[in-house]
Amino acid sequence: MLYGIAAAAIALFLSAVLAALLRVPALRLGLLDRRQRQRRVPLFGGAAVVLATCLVAVAGDRTGIAPLGDGIQALLAAGGAVAALGLVADVWRLNVRILAVGTTVAAAFVVPFGDTGTLPGVVAVGWITFVALAFRALDHADGVAGTVGVVTAFGVAACVAVEVMDGLVVLLSVFAAALTGFLMHNWPPARVALGACGSLFTGFLLATSAVIARAGQDPVVGTAVLFALTAVAGADVLLVLASRRLARRPLLRGAPDHLAHRLRRLGLTAQGVAVLLGVTAFCAVLVGVLAHTGWLQARSVLWVAGGVLVVVLGLLRVSVYGPPRARGSRQGGGGRDAQGGRDARGGRRAARAPRAPRARGALHEERAGARSGPRTMARPAPVYAPRRQPEASQSPPNSEVRRAGRTVSPQVNASLRVRNG
Repeated sequence: MLYGIAAAAIALFLSAVLAALLRVPALRLGLLDRRQRQRRVPLFGGAAVVLATCLVAVAGDRTGIAPLGDGIQALLAAGGAVAALGLVADVWRLNVRILAVGTTVAAAFVVPFGDTGTLPGVVAVGWITFVALAFRALDHADGVAGTVGVVTAFGVAACVAVEVMDGLVVLLSVFAAALTGFLMHNWPPARVALGACGSLFTGFLLATSAVIARAGQDPVVGTAVLFALTAVAGADVLLVLASRRLARRPLLRGAPDHLAHRLRRLGLTAQGVAVLLGVTAFCAVLVGVLAHTGWLQARSVLWVAGGVLVVVLGLLRVSVYGPPRARGSRQGGGGRDAQGGRDARGGRRAARAPRAPRARGALHEERAGARSGPRTMARPAPVYAPRRQPEASQSPPNSEVRRAGRTVSPQVNASLRVRNG
């Protein structure tokens, strides 16, 4: 007990210090992640979490104070390999398919096929890969992946503690503390980010630990528990895939269409988004832990699934894709094309017929008429020029014109022949 508290405190302090130190070389090497338009965040925060977790856990295992066991050592080694692959992706921008293949190979070495069976073990490998990539996608805003990861780590640790796996409990406790130290620098506005290194390691470690905790038990209950433990990350992936599919956009091309992006468009602050997603993850994880311990039935997870479906359908209505950029859009007012399409606000715009070319003189007369008044009126003469009355309004020379109840001589309204005098 005392070692667990001391190890967690050391991991928290070490992660916070390493995150601050590794921020400098990330800035110098240009390893940055763009957040919120022009703000860029260094990517070596995940390396700090991985180093702090591995150093503290290995030190406890080597000294004999808290031995991890053979299975947990293999898990830590496989997680380190996934983190190294993520670090390479941060530096050289590897394709997502390469990350998926590498994570799948690592998961195949740690899944207990003897307890799960062949087919459930293969499904577990696919699920571990999915969760690892889901946490990588969840690292799209400040504080989101770290907050959800800490909450999920405590939930998985509770499930593991019920199964009396002391080595795995120590590892998850150290990892949760290291992720908390990272959050000191990642809370909005973030100074460092997890990157692929830290996010893949987070998802891989949490998913594999949950699979180990549920190995050899009822597969139906196990499926419900695993879904509840990672409901927020799964909802983000489902939302992105459905949104890009409906918009006919490439599935693997990045866009501001994740959970945090849509919540920000609804008016929430960056801190509010992190807190809201953290509370949501806590509620889902609590249902999963209670279902694992038998306090709730497996069908209670249907409430979590219904909440995920409602959130995804509701946030799909939030507009996140702007009009496509084109060369003609700058001259045509930001629309899709000159003949029709959508305007800058996304509304349908009626088609416009092409205008016929006009001569330069006609264009000059039109502009001059627009300055003076309506096109049907003649341009007024200068003040000092004589005003010519129309022929229809001219009166006979000997007649008188009655205006406003008085008689006025027509000579008064006649045009003057002399400018000054």
